[in-house]
Amino acid sequence: MQRIERQITGGCQCGVLRYAASAVMDNAHLCHCRMCQKAVGGLFAALVAVPREALAWTRGQPSRWRSSAEVDRGFCGQCGTPLFYENVTGAHVSVTLGSLDDPAAFKPVTHDGIEGRMPWFFDLAQVPDFGETEQPSQADWAAAIKVSNRQHPDHDTERWPQ
Repeated sequence: MQRIERQITGGCQCGVLRYAASAVMDNAHLCHCRMCQKAVGGLFAALVAVPREALAWTRGQPSRWRSSAEVDRGFCGQCGTPLFYENVTGAHVSVTLGSLDDPAAFKPVTHDGIEGRMPWFFDLAQVPDFGETEQPSQADWAAAIKVSNRQHPDHDTERWPQ
């Protein structure tokens, strides 16, 4: 695992928590283990490690839950956004790719915890896409959500809510 000097930022959905890091590791990955599935409420946790000393909480402090003897799971106590996996004796904190301001910058390079991977995972590319244009009711729904959206933007703000 190699360290990359690179500034990243991220935070929770409601904006109560924000973080910044001055470095990341080159290990973006998807963890399919059952603990990660439960922790993020999805089929896998998408993570990238950050050296512990490179990570700073710039707004608020996360809530933590000790999911096993050596692992803390961090999340926003206000909106519930899963933010990190941390081996409390390790040198890194793995932040969730979805909490990054630019998650597309970190293409996963491995699948971990494959014993929990769904047997149909690799078939997902064949599942049809249905966007706003195919279903008018979906467009109405998306427009209604946009008007009342309370989600924090994908960048730092001086204060939130604005």
